[in-house]
Amino acid sequence: MALVDPRFVGHVHALRLALTDPRFPAAAVRGALSVQPEARTALARAVTAAAATARISGSGGGAPTAAPARALGPAESLERETAPTGVPATVPGRAGQARPPLGSAPRPGADAGGGDAGAASSADAAAHASGEYAESRSRTRPSGTAAAPGAHSRVDDLAAALDAEGVPVHRPELGVLVAAVPADALSRAKARDAVDAVDDERVRLRSAVKSRDGFFTTFCISPYSRYIARWCARRGLTPNQVTTASLLTALIAAACAATGTRPGFVSAGVLLIASFVLDCTDGQLARYSLQYSTLGAWLDATFDRAKEYAYYAGLALGAARADGDDVWALALGAMVLQTCRHVVDFAFNEANHDATGNTSPTAALSGRLDSVGWTVWARRMIVLPIGERWAMIAVLTAFTTPRITFYVLLVGCALAACYTTAGRVLRSLTRRAERTDRAAHALAELADTGPLAELVAKAAPRGPSSYLAPLSAALGAAAVLAGTAAAGFGSWAPVGCAVLYAVLAGVAVAAPLKGPLDWLVPPLFRAAEYGVILILAACSEVNGALPAAFGLIAAVAYHHYDTVYRIRGGTGAPPHLLVRAIGGHEGRTVAVTAAAALLHHRNQGFTIALTALAAALALAVLTESIRFWVSSGAPAVHDETGEPA
Repeated sequence: MALVDPRFVGHVHALRLALTDPRFPAAAVRGALSVQPEARTALARAVTAAAATARISGSGGGAPTAAPARALGPAESLERETAPTGVPATVPGRAGQARPPLGSAPRPGADAGGGDAGAASSADAAAHASGEYAESRSRTRPSGTAAAPGAHSRVDDLAAALDAEGVPVHRPELGVLVAAVPADALSRAKARDAVDAVDDERVRLRSAVKSRDGFFTTFCISPYSRYIARWCARRGLTPNQVTTASLLTALIAAACAATGTRPGFVSAGVLLIASFVLDCTDGQLARYSLQYSTLGAWLDATFDRAKEYAYYAGLALGAARADGDDVWALALGAMVLQTCRHVVDFAFNEANHDATGNTSPTAALSGRLDSVGWTVWARRMIVLPIGERWAMIAVLTAFTTPRITFYVLLVGCALAACYTTAGRVLRSLTRRAERTDRAAHALAELADTGPLAELVAKAAPRGPSSYLAPLSAALGAAAVLAGTAAAGFGSWAPVGCAVLYAVLAGVAVAAPLKGPLDWLVPPLFRAAEYGVILILAACSEVNGALPAAFGLIAAVAYHHYDTVYRIRGGTGAPPHLLVRAIGGHEGRTVAVTAAAALLHHRNQGFTIALTALAAALALAVLTESIRFWVSSGAPAVHDETGEPA
């Protein structure tokens, strides 16, 4: 449901931003308001209250009330893209014939940048048919912030009433775009001049690109991928279709790499870059056309990792076919390292994004460096974000061997991990901040604790401690990794180390994770679990053990990424029953070490055990994940931060 003041003057794109973004329960600009179904009841109450107030004012002989808002239903299209600038847009009738613009009779200035004030849609699908929306950087303005000067508008009163009721009203940051309700003819003429002075299509294209991205993406991909996004929008393609095309392209690239031939490696590198171009295009298309969906959130959250890890597997297969080189351990190490890097990013951001008193000298230094342009790009390249990483992999694949590709990738990712983790540790140690209960709960969900650690946590409760949680997690991870590496495959010593790890993991999560370094707990758990699987598979020398371990870690990593994106969407982690059913990180670690000890003397026994465990985990996790992301309660969440992936 959308309401637009009939005196509205502004860019059509300003109306798009207010009326067609499905991610927010309510959104508004000056003189325009839209609500999703979850906020319609609150809007109805606000309209009823406003009508009652207007009747009382009218019976009391007060001043004339403002012009009524024009209500728009879901069948009314926002505008025709072909309408010339300055000419009121027409909206098709039920039989497809054109009809006059919506709203009252035409008045001077009513044609705002190619669309009448009434020519706007609800936040639903009719406008999506044109595929021509976009997004600018946005924020939610606190209730009570003063609106732009102009005539009094009942629509703005209703937006304020929703704010007062506790319904968050999203107010997009318009920048140079105009959205006004002029009070008189002179201000209307000035508003129309301001509309004519800005090309809102250029704003749409510019805002389709993330505000913060890597060097390679910003300068080598986005200058033309935004136009591909517009081309897709004008032909009715959806972001999900482009995302699927990107996945298919990456899978074909992995298949080319698996051939083990030089033409196959060259083709794989080219196709990997093409897949990345499409990967950028799908997000830009979503922002350009404001097409955010729950399915899109799920695809966006999982396909990037699926593409990269499938490509690693293709390289490993290609190396074996080319000259019999076994690089599965390197491929698995690259996947483990990259996943742990992401968990560091996620955990740190969840721990600190709503912390109070969030200041530190390290953060202040980083802010000062941002004023020196070249340091910004240098620091973004150092962390080896997805654009730089995929470009490096593509070039190395085409001109070198898979082994060299993995060596360079591992060294680059390790240096990037050390740089980012050290910086975040310094920030955490020097900042004075109080973590919220929500942040502590998010870290606990990211920890992925199973029944074994839960029993320990209940049996040995502790009070808050600044560094006990990360210290316990670090000691447990070091013990199980060192013990497994020292004892080797087939020994029962790793099982004892895994039990000790489970005990220390329980101690780590016994109290709320509010300490300055408690965000390190989830990545330490990931490193311990993945590392144990990698070490046992590499030391086993059992045929097929490393590929089976690759599949197992991929299934577990999917579960962890799924948890992250559910938390980002505000819906919390997967059901606790599922987390307990798949054992938690400590339960799986104990199970893998026990399988290695029990089956070490049986040919292929360990490989079969890893394969069965991977299949069972993948079935359970994917079933629940698909059920959630296609349900009506899943969030329409997309990554708009531009943080390196």
